[in-house]
Amino acid sequence: MAMATAAASSCTDATWWAYAVPALLGADTLCTHPALLAFALLLATASAALLAWAASPGGPAWAHGRGRLGAIPLVGPRGLPVFGSIFTLSRGLPHRALDAMSRATAGGGGAHRARELMAFSVGSTPAVVSSSPATAREVLAHPCFADRPVKRSARELMFARAIGFAPSGEYWRLLRRVASTNLFSPRRVAAHEPGRQADAGDMLAAIAAEQCASGVVILRPHLQNAALNNIMGSVFGKRYDIFSSGSGAGAGASEAEQLKSMVREGFELLGAFNWSDHLPWLAYFYGPSNVARRCAELVPRVQAFVRGVIDEHRRRRSQSSDAPDDNADFVDVLLSLDGGEKLADDDMVAVLWEMIFRGTDTTALVTEWCMAELVRHPGVQARLRAEVDATVGADGGCPTDADVARMPYLQAVVKETLRAHPPGPLLSWARLATADVALSNGMVVPAGTTAMVNMWAITHDAGVWADPDAFKPERFIPSEGGADVDVRGGDLRLAPFGAGRRVCPGKNLGLVTVGLWVARLVHAFEWALPEGAPPVCLDEVLKLSLEMKTPLAAAAVPRRA
Repeated sequence: MAMATAAASSCTDATWWAYAVPALLGADTLCTHPALLAFALLLATASAALLAWAASPGGPAWAHGRGRLGAIPLVGPRGLPVFGSIFTLSRGLPHRALDAMSRATAGGGGAHRARELMAFSVGSTPAVVSSSPATAREVLAHPCFADRPVKRSARELMFARAIGFAPSGEYWRLLRRVASTNLFSPRRVAAHEPGRQADAGDMLAAIAAEQCASGVVILRPHLQNAALNNIMGSVFGKRYDIFSSGSGAGAGASEAEQLKSMVREGFELLGAFNWSDHLPWLAYFYGPSNVARRCAELVPRVQAFVRGVIDEHRRRRSQSSDAPDDNADFVDVLLSLDGGEKLADDDMVAVLWEMIFRGTDTTALVTEWCMAELVRHPGVQARLRAEVDATVGADGGCPTDADVARMPYLQAVVKETLRAHPPGPLLSWARLATADVALSNGMVVPAGTTAMVNMWAITHDAGVWADPDAFKPERFIPSEGGADVDVRGGDLRLAPFGAGRRVCPGKNLGLVTVGLWVARLVHAFEWALPEGAPPVCLDEVLKLSLEMKTPLAAAAVPRRA
């Protein structure tokens, strides 16, 4: 009853202008002067919006007492009338901006409430963000946060029918079960190790060739090529000879370039800030990203490519009745489903496209961040190389997945990279409250609210991690006083893959791949800055994932002839 009274009072206080204007100007005057009437209504509306904004911590999307449903009210920056904090978040690095906003709000009398959960407005979209491990766990684990808000680019690019954005329900559970069992299970990951090793071998050969030709290696393209072949092999069952260039380019190079261009365009569209997602009326006047047009151009290309792969697999399966084994690709697995599990072709296209899209750049970018830190910290690199050599030998051979699992310092280096540079600093895709959610701290998140976890803020919080700006893999080695942290969602101090029902299903494959590639890169080369080169630049740019603004360029000196 008290909540209803508070909400009604807020609404009345914010709209009294609408009733006062006729009394002030006179009803007859307004009726005989339509222009004056329109102006009066506009003034009343603007005044009501301004008063609602002024009375609403969190900004305009939190008007009418939305943030005061619980015993503990939500706090947050008001931003600007109508727009809220949209200008702050649409440019630069939103994870750093939200971190600064929560600290400023907390310092202004909100105690630790803003770190636990801060309300803010992105245009007309009400949002909350948590920078606290305990509150983040509640948000990610609560069943009413199992859905995601679907932005226009995701809907246009067919992702609403794929694992990432499909609403929680029977269809989503089916997709999750099929992917977990047939693509990301430990057995399947192990079965595809030969492909990962082949991709890594091709990558090392290309790196050696570039080093020999120019004396410096720009690492990111090599990592992206290896990541593309890795995910293509496990999902589509095909690989490209894409490490050669010019006249030496192998079969499928043209098709590979087309695929890479589609993935890049999809990344840009999903990562671009689309103003009309949060200010729908703005779509009639302003759309700098041209989301609708670009999606309309990209989707037919994607459908033609993926349907071509599906048809090719169907033709091959028609000549064999064998059931898919552990080495089968994901297309064969989907085509083998029957009964209630069988997917329509449109759904298969969406699922397969998402697998290629999500599995390509993130692995490459995390590996690049890791190698950048190893170049910046030669002592860490030397210790890691000594561990790799002790495990597999300095001469001949190469690290395997089994070897990587026995390298605690390598695991610590990868974890520290994920802590310092989480690939999804806001856990990539937000959650959507499907009902009012009461948290244990007394706050209530209303239905329809977009919820985020600022993993970057948590991993750079001195109250959570000692000396958070330093790169110290030892913090994850228990024998040296460090913490044994599970990065797969079990410990919200470091959960780069998320947690709860929407945790990234490919986390195990991603960790295995990054660990193997870092081990092989360090085993094969000594990495350092070229003579006279400036220090490694760790400036960030946030697209769909957190990238190095300036790609790593380093000398890769082969350890063996």
